[in-house]
Amino acid sequence: IFFGNRVTGRPFEDRDLEGLTTLAEHVSTIFENALLYEEATVQKSLAETLLKSIPPGIVAIDENASVRWFNPPAEKILGVASADILNKPVERVGNRLAGLLRETLESRTPPAPQRWIDSNTRRSLSIETRQLASNGEPLGAVAVIQDMTTQEALREKQALLDRATFWTDLAASMSHEIRNPLVAIKTFAQLLPERFDDADFRKEFNEIVVSEIDRLDKIITQINNFAHPPELILKPIDVRAPVKKGVEIARARYGFNGKIELETSLPGNLPPVMGDEGALAEAFAHLLANAAEASADRTNPRITLTVKPLRQGRERDAVVVTVRDNGSGIAPEIKDKIFSPFCTTKPRGMGLGLPIVKRTVFEHHGRVEVDSSSRGTEVSVLLPASSNGD
Repeated sequence: IFFGNRVTGRPFEDRDLEGLTTLAEHVSTIFENALLYEEATVQKSLAETLLKSIPPGIVAIDENASVRWFNPPAEKILGVASADILNKPVERVGNRLAGLLRETLESRTPPAPQRWIDSNTRRSLSIETRQLASNGEPLGAVAVIQDMTTQEALREKQALLDRATFWTDLAASMSHEIRNPLVAIKTFAQLLPERFDDADFRKEFNEIVVSEIDRLDKIITQINNFAHPPELILKPIDVRAPVKKGVEIARARYGFNGKIELETSLPGNLPPVMGDEGALAEAFAHLLANAAEASADRTNPRITLTVKPLRQGRERDAVVVTVRDNGSGIAPEIKDKIFSPFCTTKPRGMGLGLPIVKRTVFEHHGRVEVDSSSRGTEVSVLLPASSNGD
């Protein structure tokens, strides 16, 4: 503020200057408040515009559980006009949502996110709430409402396509796997009347039939295990036990024999893991069987099986089981599909081994890592250490 000379020409006295200074301070405060008000108005307008335009529905209540904010997406999602809701008891938005908002208002801990079908619009909703507080005192609560109807419909369609693909692949794989043993049995059965008196033929016939029936039984068992996996019983275990059992299963079931050099390293300083010994043994047996088949064409087929602890700093320690072969590696065109059911390049087998491995490890909260080149493939299974298995 600027002041000129007095009209009378008399100079300003100290008393006058003090008064003018006080006046200037008041005027300055008024201008400052006006600017702050303008800024607050702009911020409020911006916040309202943002809340009105974002896709999720926003419902906010005050400390008396009256609705203070109800944006346009909330109107569309819940099928209720804001004019019928604002400044009214929260029960106007529906008893279920009202109960969740009241619970949020009264609780220090926010409830878990909720999912339900709205009884009015039949939409699938995902709702998350938070308390609004100042200095520890609740001022209200807010609900963020997501309409999941379209996403769930798309997921359902994708699931239907996946199931259709699954059954198509299953039918093709089963057709191939079952036809081969049946052809062998049929061929020998057709020759049996003519060569029944041939003792050698009868012996060969018996061996072929038993072998092919065993093969069919393994196919059915593998499909059944994949479709209906046994319920896991997790407890602290020494991972060396299922590893050793997996080696025994691979030798007995998959013809894993002395022609393949198997080198193992099973140290004793391993933390226990939460695991199901039987399920892990089956998974390791599948890995060994795959490694044996991958390296079978080598002059000196070799498999290395190692187990070692893994220190992960702040994360929980883990145990790593690694199966390495000296085969020719995984073909690039199927590298991203090896954990998909029925993905196989082998003349025999349904391609369910690695999917079973992945599912088993996932159910143990672990992960599977694969590194493959023309010099061989390395599959590592990481299993988190048990937190209560000291």
